[in-house]
Amino acid sequence: MDDKELKEFYDQTVKDLQVGDIVKGEVVYIDKGRDFVLVDIGYKTEGMIPIKEFIDKTGKIDVKIGDKVEALLIEKDEEKEVILLSKEKAKQIQAWDMIEEAFKRKDIIEGYIKARTKGGFFVDIDGVQAFLPGSQLDIKPIKNWNAFIGTKHEFMIIKLDSAKKNIVVSRKAVLEYKRETRRKELLEKLKEGAVLEGKVKNITDYGLFIDLGGIDGLVHITDISWGRIANAAGLYRPGDEVKVKVLKFDREKEKVSLGIKQLTPDPWQDVEKKYPVGTRTKGKVVELANYGAFVELEPGVEGLIHVSEMSWTKKIKHPSEMVKVGDIVDVVILDINKTRRRIALGMRQIEPNPWDIVEEKYPVGTIIRGKIRGITDFGIFVGVEEGIDGLVHVSDISWSKKRVNPSEMFKVGDEIEAVVLNIDKENKRFSLGIKQLVPNPWEIIAKKYEPGSIVKGTITSVTDFGIFVEIEDGVEGLVHVSEIPKGKSLKNYNVGDEIEAKVINVIPKEKKIGLSIKRLEEKKDKEVYKEYVNKEGFGANLGEILKEEIKNLIKE
Repeated sequence: MDDKELKEFYDQTVKDLQVGDIVKGEVVYIDKGRDFVLVDIGYKTEGMIPIKEFIDKTGKIDVKIGDKVEALLIEKDEEKEVILLSKEKAKQIQAWDMIEEAFKRKDIIEGYIKARTKGGFFVDIDGVQAFLPGSQLDIKPIKNWNAFIGTKHEFMIIKLDSAKKNIVVSRKAVLEYKRETRRKELLEKLKEGAVLEGKVKNITDYGLFIDLGGIDGLVHITDISWGRIANAAGLYRPGDEVKVKVLKFDREKEKVSLGIKQLTPDPWQDVEKKYPVGTRTKGKVVELANYGAFVELEPGVEGLIHVSEMSWTKKIKHPSEMVKVGDIVDVVILDINKTRRRIALGMRQIEPNPWDIVEEKYPVGTIIRGKIRGITDFGIFVGVEEGIDGLVHVSDISWSKKRVNPSEMFKVGDEIEAVVLNIDKENKRFSLGIKQLVPNPWEIIAKKYEPGSIVKGTITSVTDFGIFVEIEDGVEGLVHVSEIPKGKSLKNYNVGDEIEAKVINVIPKEKKIGLSIKRLEEKKDKEVYKEYVNKEGFGANLGEILKEEIKNLIKE
């Protein structure tokens, strides 16, 4: 190509370049002195772009020789062969073209939230400023708007005035669009048995609400874990990502029941193989109730130690007397009900039953010595072994005394001897006797006070039904009201009076002696009559009839 042709080519090139055109070029020189960057755009004179258009946020020049750039031709001086370009204005024009196209097509665009302004924010979209109303920031109310300044987001253009260069954008519209898109996709996936991912949206006393992406589902507290959960808030927080399984889906009402524990095998499936009855194992106390302690054998598998299975000897009123939450305890498997998911555990079975030892160690008839541990109206408790007391019932304290008050005869701490009367291992009862240490005196009393004999004694009590008379130490007889002589009443007798009476019966087993004053006096009267009749001369002065009446009276 000769000089003429070359000149014509350049002239044509320059002629074709018009102010407002966007041209492409390559950086060939950086003139820091004149604050310009020279760009080869394909003709004899390079274009000049102000160097300030290449300064980044940190103040450094962000350009080097060889970089490719696009710029707007803003001035062309043919005489001086000077072409002024602007990279920023080219970017703005391109951005506007993109913005207008996005507005027509309702496309999503990216932008940078620069600063706060009245009612919203300024958003930079490739160098073009747009307005983001506060109401269009998010789907949910946002308390801290300043947290969004300096962050990139996706927006939809909801209003555009090209003439006035006004743009209004919405982040909320993007979120709603994506949520609806996810919701439609989710509805296609939602079916029982499906495994999905979601975020914890809310936590309540009865479970977790999970955002699956446009549709919320509920994980009931019983479906969070195979084990016991008192409070879901202790395991999860809002925003946590979780994997869940769809348990039930009502498409019409869009209600979704979810489960987390169903993603892992049910630990109760092989519980009978892992914990055969009689097995000894360890567990952690996780909860106490009035009737026992719940023990976790493994996550999801718990058993109950009833208070009756905590000790062989102690009477446990509350499990806290033996264990506390968090304790690791040794237990024995007593029973398993897989259907009802219940395991009965025992603590006392870890040790031998002391009642088995007691039965062998203290056969009936054994004399023991121990301290009194307690006194009641019905008897005294004597320590036999650690945790095992024997009871001496009031009826086994004395052979002779009918009315016994243990507290008047003994005090706690006294050491006494007693005889083993009976051991009831099933009901944990150990019966002792004190009176059995000596022979039964009533066997002697029965011979000593035969019916018909006369006794003397002191009145100890006067009741509505008769008089109690002590005839020797600890031995009382009863004069029934019917055995009081005619013409007399109970009022004629007082406690402390000494009287004579006739023995009418003796019942050793019941410790009873029946007495009669009336029969004694009748006997005395008969003896007087008999003596009187036998006196010399008495019969000669009486008629035959009177003699017969006296004889009949004596016979009676």
